[in-house]
Amino acid sequence: MSELEVTEEQRRYNEVAIKYAAKIHGARSALKASAQPVVDELFPSFNRTGLGVYREYERMGNRPVTEGLQVQADLQGVNFEHLGLTIGTVLHDIDLKQTLSSATIKLIRETLLERKVVFFRDQHLTEDEQVSFGRRFGELDAFPFGKPGDNPYILEINHDEQRPGTENNWHTDVTWMKKPSLGSIAQCVVVPPIGGSTLFADSYAAYLGLPPEMQARLQHISGINDYRFFLMGGGGGALPEDLAAEIKKEIAFGVSHPMLRTHPETGRTALYFNGGFLRHESLYDNRTGEALGVEKAKELVSFLQQQHGRPEYVCEFKWQPGSIAFWDNRAAQHYAASDYYPHKRVLRRVTVSGDRPYYNPAKK
Repeated sequence: MSELEVTEEQRRYNEVAIKYAAKIHGARSALKASAQPVVDELFPSFNRTGLGVYREYERMGNRPVTEGLQVQADLQGVNFEHLGLTIGTVLHDIDLKQTLSSATIKLIRETLLERKVVFFRDQHLTEDEQVSFGRRFGELDAFPFGKPGDNPYILEINHDEQRPGTENNWHTDVTWMKKPSLGSIAQCVVVPPIGGSTLFADSYAAYLGLPPEMQARLQHISGINDYRFFLMGGGGGALPEDLAAEIKKEIAFGVSHPMLRTHPETGRTALYFNGGFLRHESLYDNRTGEALGVEKAKELVSFLQQQHGRPEYVCEFKWQPGSIAFWDNRAAQHYAASDYYPHKRVLRRVTVSGDRPYYNPAKK
């Protein structure tokens, strides 16, 4: 086929494409004008991510924080810097090294509930100061599977040339516990020269963005979680069998949690699981106790593991020395980017005690 013939064929194609583009647009415009569209129907079942964000923001009053919370911040001279539409806010002009008033603690807690994760800059807390700050929000949980700091409630998260970062997966913390933590408070001590951000995803919006049939299906599904990851070497080397057996006697090994979780303070539904601690074949109908079966369970988990990573649900926090992140494990998942090897990155974390997850279908 000659170059001239190809050009003529292309010209003819463009004539047809332009003609039908106008006709198709006209037909669609007429269809839209004939009826008020239902928002849910504008999103195809296979891509409802934008709808999830829209529904969560709508539920937030179509503003980053409620008017009452903004008034509290203004009265205390605190400035908000919102990182995502529905998730993530930096609180400026708060010094966490000072004794905080009950009003300031109330402001931080309410911002956490509305924004799922809050951040602070340039704090440089000592271990004891970080623990004391955490205790303002409840009792603390020590962590048995990592290096403790000088204060036993501190978990040191150290990565360098010999220990690459491994938290680069979407997760919520310690779902192997009967009562997983309310939230985690991490402070960055050593920042790599580039990279090392942590991303946070809105678990409410991730739930709202699921197809309706999937939302309905998950209402009655629970799964078993355990900490075998740490026993088998996830924390830096497989543990001796006798020590692993001793731990299992002291700390429950295998606890059931629902795949949807009702937040005990906001009443909202979140997509809730940790793929690293959930036994992927363990899913069952919590009304009957009947197992889903290995293939169906793994297929479902594989689908759900893709949900939090959609950029529409996510905000990114770039660490600086002295930065602090406080995230609500009941409403968000996080992902620590491991893009800084072989450089060093050190965080210190405390976790605030939580309660047993449950799902109430009367709440949304």
